[in-house]
Amino acid sequence: MKNMLTAISNALCRITGSNVGAQTVSEFLIGQSELVNLTSPAASALATTTKRQPPKPPPVNTKASEAELVTEQPTLLSDPGARAVVSSRAFADFTPKASFEIKKCDVHRLEEGPPGQAELTREQGLHYYRTMQTIRRMELKADQLYKQKIIRGFCHLYDGQEACAMGIEAAINPTDHVITAYRAHGYTYTRGVPVKQILAELTGRKGGIAKGKGGSMHMYAPNFYGGNGIVGAQVPLGAGIALACKYLGNNQVCVTLYGDGAANQGQIFEAYNMAALWKLPCIFICENNKYGMGTSVERSSASTEYYRRGDYIPGLRVDGMDVLSVREATKFAADHCRAGKGPILMELETYRYHGHSMSDPGVSYRTREEIQEVRSKSDPISMLKDRMLSNKMAAMEEFKEMDSEIRKEIEEAALFATSDPEPPLDALCDHIFHNEPPLEVRGTTPWSKLKSSS
Repeated sequence: MKNMLTAISNALCRITGSNVGAQTVSEFLIGQSELVNLTSPAASALATTTKRQPPKPPPVNTKASEAELVTEQPTLLSDPGARAVVSSRAFADFTPKASFEIKKCDVHRLEEGPPGQAELTREQGLHYYRTMQTIRRMELKADQLYKQKIIRGFCHLYDGQEACAMGIEAAINPTDHVITAYRAHGYTYTRGVPVKQILAELTGRKGGIAKGKGGSMHMYAPNFYGGNGIVGAQVPLGAGIALACKYLGNNQVCVTLYGDGAANQGQIFEAYNMAALWKLPCIFICENNKYGMGTSVERSSASTEYYRRGDYIPGLRVDGMDVLSVREATKFAADHCRAGKGPILMELETYRYHGHSMSDPGVSYRTREEIQEVRSKSDPISMLKDRMLSNKMAAMEEFKEMDSEIRKEIEEAALFATSDPEPPLDALCDHIFHNEPPLEVRGTTPWSKLKSSS
């Protein structure tokens, strides 16, 4: 019997890293009482005999970090046998970092493209998931408010394309610049504008990001220039922002976005030419969601390889449904620009779930089955979630809790957006000029006067 107990003691010591033979089985079990549930009378008697009481185990909290558990239980760390307990109960059970294979980019005028692998930390993954899910829920709420006729006018939703906005933002600095077209809600959020200000702008309320006077297509934030309603007009503006970056020598870049529907605009090619001549730090990005309004790219463009459209400008074609692919490609492009090599062109192959705008049902030129197939096979949020779960980087309960928090945030934002007052009529002409004294503005008739203040 003694030999058997000795063998058990030696085996347990090897598993936990304790000194073999340094303890009896009784002493070992008492020292490891955080791992072994000592409920038998004999075990209790042994614990009493040795006059050693194990520290009270911490409550099992799968939401706490390992650092928090270590901080809360300093006494555990004084017991060598308990160190394994802390690790086993903390988030050390989750993989802190993992490397993933990503789709290789097609390249134009480049010897090599971005790497074929991307690293993701647990913290990054949870942040990306929360951001993309927030954009998705925000757009679905906008859909609901539009159908209730609380949101009026143009409204272009971004659901399905969340990996583009999140991947780009993850790869650049807050001091870098972004300008896009009218499908701008996602970028407004990733540039730091709270959901309630975005929804309040959509409902035309005073608390909106543009004081309720911009609407869906005209939202702005620091280093974010909208939201532009004229097809393709933001591209030469983005080249101008990149020119300012080069002129100031601040090592910043401008991300200039447009859709496949705008890709045939002449002003885009003019902007390409100027950017290449002056080697501007501009990342031109075509978000190819396969349809320009209701026209497929095959019916509108003789060449659908938009990443080659720059001709003399290097290009990349990227999987726009994978946030990691977008992030790595944008990092590569930003490094290219910061190195003084001039502009670069990216094509993000993505997909929108809604129609072109809320007035477009989105199923007259494509089938419901096509939309469902993309949702089931390539959804950017599901793809990230599955990666993290399959690599033990997070628990399903965390995602459920996060989803619940996001739904609550969106509902509170919607309540604000429907209860906040509309801007008063006397503020109609405000902000026409910057830092100017108040001035009179003629109204819709020669005898009606309004005042404008900056």
